[in-house]
Amino acid sequence: MTTILDPTDERVPVRRSLTKRPEAISGTVALLDISKPRGDVLLDQLEARLRERLPEVDVLRYSKPTFTKPAPEALKQELAKEADFVVEGLAD
Repeated sequence: MTTILDPTDERVPVRRSLTKRPEAISGTVALLDISKPRGDVLLDQLEARLRERLPEVDVLRYSKPTFTKPAPEALKQELAKEADFVVEGLAD
């Protein structure tokens, strides 16, 4: 028999609502690499496509120090201040 342990404590599930999608992408897009292997490869490709298709959009790159922990508060504040959109790159 296999036992699967969930490290989160959601005995009472958190209710979240989806944010309304914007009509268009404008301003600044932040690409956040969470530091998993090959995440940068995914974000490199995404950045190239964004620059090709939306040249008026600014693209900034960020990375977490490690994928094993949540983003540091300072990084989250920087993203909130500098970016209109954030894409987090998850890969292996």
